[in-house]
Amino acid sequence: MFFMKTGRRTLRKSEPLELKIAGVLKKKKKTLAVAESCTGGLVSHSITNIPGSSVYFLGGVVAYSNRIKVSVLAVPPVTIKRHGAVSCQTVRAMAEGVKRLFKADIAAAVTGIAGPGGGTAVKPAGLVYMAFVSGRVKKTRKVIFRGDRISVKKQFSRAVLKLILENI
Repeated sequence: MFFMKTGRRTLRKSEPLELKIAGVLKKKKKTLAVAESCTGGLVSHSITNIPGSSVYFLGGVVAYSNRIKVSVLAVPPVTIKRHGAVSCQTVRAMAEGVKRLFKADIAAAVTGIAGPGGGTAVKPAGLVYMAFVSGRVKKTRKVIFRGDRISVKKQFSRAVLKLILENI
């Protein structure tokens, strides 16, 4: 919990995930970079809402197109061809690529189908893959969320923040 003063009164609020992440990264003196596709930069936006985030947040790449996933994040084209842009293999390659690109201690990535269209029976709208990479730790997670496009993107972003916090 933290307290926020607003004029005459003090408000109690649950500590936001990005503030918890900030505390751990500062304490451990670790840096973070992110690669985002379906969230369009919401993860980076949340992280940079914390004052002083430049101490630990090196930057992010919004790789919405496959061309950028390949050319900037060094995702092997064969990975996207075999498994698709929305896959465990692609999101892990995105995380590894952004970690290398920024020379970060820790990296996270997210790719998914925000909807309402674009989904299939195998990969429905609301499907998201997330990855966390740090040293020898490489974790991926698959989740399906429901809701409209904006709410799904927010859920994707929050899930990535939770993944980061659980693993740093």
